[in-house]
Amino acid sequence: MAVPLRIQSDWAQALRKDEGEAWLSCHPPGKPTLYGSLTCQGIGLDGIPEVTASEGFIVNEINKKSIHISCPKENASSKFLAPYTTFSRIHTKSITCLDISSGGGLGVSSSTDGSMKIWQASNGELRRVLEGHVFDVNCCRFFPSGLVVLSGGMDAQLKIWSAEDASCVVTFKGHKGGILDTAIVDRGKNVVSGSRDGTARLWDCGRSACLGVIADCGSSINGVAVGTADNSINLGSPEQTPSEREVGTESKMLLLAREDKKLQCLGLQSRQPVFLFIGSDAFNCCSFLSGFLLLAGTQDGNIYQLDVRSPRAPVQVIHRSGAPVMSLLSFRDGFIASQGDGSCFIVQQDLDYVIELTGADCDPVYKVATWEKQIYTCCRDGLVRRYQLSDL
Repeated sequence: MAVPLRIQSDWAQALRKDEGEAWLSCHPPGKPTLYGSLTCQGIGLDGIPEVTASEGFIVNEINKKSIHISCPKENASSKFLAPYTTFSRIHTKSITCLDISSGGGLGVSSSTDGSMKIWQASNGELRRVLEGHVFDVNCCRFFPSGLVVLSGGMDAQLKIWSAEDASCVVTFKGHKGGILDTAIVDRGKNVVSGSRDGTARLWDCGRSACLGVIADCGSSINGVAVGTADNSINLGSPEQTPSEREVGTESKMLLLAREDKKLQCLGLQSRQPVFLFIGSDAFNCCSFLSGFLLLAGTQDGNIYQLDVRSPRAPVQVIHRSGAPVMSLLSFRDGFIASQGDGSCFIVQQDLDYVIELTGADCDPVYKVATWEKQIYTCCRDGLVRRYQLSDL
């Protein structure tokens, strides 16, 4: 994994004025940090600044919203992308979760200001306020249709909402602790929740009933993910005949990121164990990359890539800083990760550099959502940032 480069969070504004400066740093593991700076030598006719780097750093390319920097001595290379636009009026406090609808038209987000809101993804304009949870909403996501929202709160309730009229159509009760994450199975007839009470549950949306406790692990479940298993993976057989209300659970794996440093994988329909992996610290989040590859992130900044077919040793461990890994999302032929120090980066197999989404200044980026070439992040600073990958 490439050596991390860092840049001043508001570099794009700073370098817009003559002689404007922005700091840079390179962080080779186990070696002293290298510090440098960028200086604007003037603005070209196309509105793009001409920028030079201090000794040890090279500016490979610059556009209005992106700058590609290398540090040849450490073989480090990053392309920094500034937000295309920032939405500051959706919430007044830290934004803990967000999602974008399948059509790209709507966003949903939850905040420590106690609210959950639906807004227009193009301009952040408020559309609906979803009211009904007691205490904070921890997680929210759209169903594949883009017309319905699933949310989980500290009130131990899971709710389904109409995005069109903001009505709460279903409330699931059964958890004994706050719900920390959810996953939707296929088109959404069934959903999965993970809770502080140490259980993961499968729910029937049509009858608003619990179809079973899939796992009871005695430790807070911080993240859940559902993925379709590769044919070569043995998911085991269910001990009892599954309810006919279970739809699309066969051939699915359930991944649980646990507070007790364990990452657990089981067959969603079979409820049988596939593997249990012990990490360096509490697991915060997890995501499938394919039918056998997955990612999981820990509180001490490790991103584990595991192969379900041989999970004893990781394929790789990516460690860019000791900040907690807050979110992981499969993206094209790689992934997007966000951390508690404000860093948010994209790793792609075919790129020899990392793409860094800038703007957050040491505030945790809690969640990332994508739609086509647009990437949305939410942050403790109360802002939703939208990035255009076409700006690269």
